[in-house]
Amino acid sequence: MKRLQVDGKFFRSSGDGGERVFLKMVTYGPFPDLRPDSVADDAMEMMRIASAGFNAVRLYDVPSPRLLDAAWNAGLWVFAGLKWQSCCDFISNPSVYSAARLNLTEGLSVWGDHPALAGVFVANEIPVDMVRWMGVQNVRAAIEELIAIGKKQCPQLLFAYASFPTTEFLEPDNADFTAMNVFLEERNKFSAYLPRLHNVSGDRPVIVSEFGLDTQRSSESDQSDVFEWCLQECLLTGMAGVTAYAWSDWWFQNRVMNEWSFGVTDRSGKAKPALDALSSVLPEIRSPEHGLDVVDGLMFSVVVCTHNGARRMDACLRAACAMSYANYEVIVVDDGSDDDLAAVVGKYHGVRLLRTEHVGLSAARNLGAKEAKGEIIAYTDDDCEPDAAWLTWLAYSFSTYNWDACGGPNLPPIPEDKEDVHEAVVACAPGAPSHVLLGDIEAEHLPGCNLVVKKQVLERIGGFSVQYRVAGDDVDFCWRLRDGGYKLGFCGAAFVWHRRRTSIWRYFKQQYGYGKAEAMLMRDYPKRFVRGGGARWKGRVYAGGAMAADSGAVIYHGLMATAGYQQLCTNMQPTRPLPVGFDHLGAKFWLGVAALVQPRVRSFARLMYSLRWRGRVRKASRKRECMLIDRMERLNDYEAQWWYGGDKLDRLQILDAIRGCGWQALENDTNWDLVNESMRILVACESHVEGVLVRTRVEMGERSKGQLPADLVKALEALGLVRM
Repeated sequence: MKRLQVDGKFFRSSGDGGERVFLKMVTYGPFPDLRPDSVADDAMEMMRIASAGFNAVRLYDVPSPRLLDAAWNAGLWVFAGLKWQSCCDFISNPSVYSAARLNLTEGLSVWGDHPALAGVFVANEIPVDMVRWMGVQNVRAAIEELIAIGKKQCPQLLFAYASFPTTEFLEPDNADFTAMNVFLEERNKFSAYLPRLHNVSGDRPVIVSEFGLDTQRSSESDQSDVFEWCLQECLLTGMAGVTAYAWSDWWFQNRVMNEWSFGVTDRSGKAKPALDALSSVLPEIRSPEHGLDVVDGLMFSVVVCTHNGARRMDACLRAACAMSYANYEVIVVDDGSDDDLAAVVGKYHGVRLLRTEHVGLSAARNLGAKEAKGEIIAYTDDDCEPDAAWLTWLAYSFSTYNWDACGGPNLPPIPEDKEDVHEAVVACAPGAPSHVLLGDIEAEHLPGCNLVVKKQVLERIGGFSVQYRVAGDDVDFCWRLRDGGYKLGFCGAAFVWHRRRTSIWRYFKQQYGYGKAEAMLMRDYPKRFVRGGGARWKGRVYAGGAMAADSGAVIYHGLMATAGYQQLCTNMQPTRPLPVGFDHLGAKFWLGVAALVQPRVRSFARLMYSLRWRGRVRKASRKRECMLIDRMERLNDYEAQWWYGGDKLDRLQILDAIRGCGWQALENDTNWDLVNESMRILVACESHVEGVLVRTRVEMGERSKGQLPADLVKALEALGLVRM
């Protein structure tokens, strides 16, 4: 076993020649302290898990040295869970959060260096009502701080927060991967949701960190079927791993849980049909591409256009010639270079070199397509390195969805030189080539570094517009495709490594070129631009960072924040964060400079090059794409705590009781659940071993006289709640 590392949208075992890994994980525990005689010890269970084909276990607590040794001997990676009171109000009770920080640092000092340990989940499924109570920004910052502490102490480990669809807007920007607990028992709904996770995660890998079926409410045969298609769908959608929930029905959460039976083994340790079914397929699965129904009959022509790019071309061709897909050719179009490009290309057998005068990027791309033998043209740039499975995923996507054009993410590699701060800054700076999506799999725009199109479609629309010599060609091309009724697809697993500019100066020079191209686009598409020059996109712009709510975001919580899938409304996701090792003050300073200067450089270029077309560019009014959150002053808020000593009270019962007093439900309100004339109320529930702590926050009206309405108090007391 070797350490687990992030490899683009997937994982890889560390070391030279390390293999790409698909995580096949199962949750293990937590168990009661007393082990039944019928259940084997950890060493035997780890061997049993490994023999079933799993390669990792997920814990919900810190691992014991004995369990880590057992996992190591069985060849299993371990993902630990930081156990703390994350379901309580840890913002107003700093001692709770301080205990979490202490537990993390002390725990890592004991077991953090164990070779079996692969990663740590710093929290799991913080309830949405508590997130709203504490504030989305506060909760996210707390999660990110725990991850930062862990990475600083044990940089060799992977860190993440296990979220669920109700709080998919809570993604920490410094996690190593996105983990989502998804319980959808219908295959079509499950498969439809998975592509969204690629867009929630941004550049990083995605794993389904919990999935299962309760055999008390469904049959064991149904559980077996569900696990089989879950595994298939995760593989087909480019997930980096999947987690079966759980290994055993024998389970503990403050008490022995006898009303659930999610295990693939029962309480006596006997295997259920689901384990037998998984054992028949898991051992065969080694890579994320396993099981793709790829038709090698689709021939691709990979076209790389370059002008004086010999220095970058060697790495590009090395990757392009090493892809796992069988049926493709590689064409390099030399756009009037005067360097030693021919010598570089000559080192790679079978690569065709086409030469032309310096005619510009669009004309070079048209030449490559004209000479291509493939039915699908796959464009990338000389500063890109296609992933080994790039064409495999694209072939599957074209075969499955019959796209006219398709593409995927372009990811910046972490600079090998730790002193090369500027390259790391440019990789995270605004203005990088980005895809724009109308949904989870349909694109409005695909950047030219990862743009793949059917040759006959390209010919029908007349190829690329030759007036775009340096940039803007892909925007014009995608807009003309869509105007022609053609469909653009997006495959989150089909990525290329894209090395950005290596200095701040070259970055600003690139942004100036982008601004010039935008001026040309404004001339040709005046209705597609807003006042100030920015493009008016219908879809969402993906800038590499994970989906997360900022201070001005709108979240669709549903009625009284009860929606199962509470999604974020935004027209642009955050940019990617600085990688570990580069997140120091110097890099942050230069990133701030880039963020400040970039829009001004681009705007200046637009202005200078649009003067000649000024009469033809119509100023379009800026439209608001989403609502602004109503941020009321909380000076007149009244908070109260209530205690319920039983175990059969949920938040909906409380909200229904309050509605019985004449309160009306609010929909998609970030701060409040119910309204009554000039008063509004928010309800959050903390689960404790002894009972439930109910927190209420009321925005008091002018006629409230500074106290809770008597009918509200009476309704809560009727449920058995006691005022604290």
